[in-house]
Amino acid sequence: MTVCETPDFMFPMQASVYHPIVKQGDFGSIKKHWVLDRVFACSFSTGGSAFKEEVKPNVNITQNSILVGRSKSDIRISSLDSKNALTNILISDIKDQEGNLIYMETSGPRSGKGTLFEIATFEPFTGPFGTVESYKLVIRRSENQSGDV
Repeated sequence: MTVCETPDFMFPMQASVYHPIVKQGDFGSIKKHWVLDRVFACSFSTGGSAFKEEVKPNVNITQNSILVGRSKSDIRISSLDSKNALTNILISDIKDQEGNLIYMETSGPRSGKGTLFEIATFEPFTGPFGTVESYKLVIRRSENQSGDV
């Protein structure tokens, strides 16, 4: 695991990125064992939730959390230089400048642990000279919060 990037005024938060070790079971089922790759500098805020309910009451209580943010580095590439599909990346443990967990599960198997997020959108942001300056991220709360992360 690579130690984290240093936060700064543009990227005041830190989050953990997980990549899987993929194995195939006896009957062909795919099993993913999630491994912490590194901690990266980032910035996230809520995206578009001002006009919608966070929890909608129905038979299955669902919680939709979408965050918009940016990262300093390309989280698709692991610390061992392997390339990962967006579906093979989890983000968790989003912390503020003081190291306080911002998004935390309050019930279930991950109670007290950081919320797991999946990537919805990942785009490079290029500056005026055509070089990548940061990466835009849209992440959503994973429906499966019981992952072995």
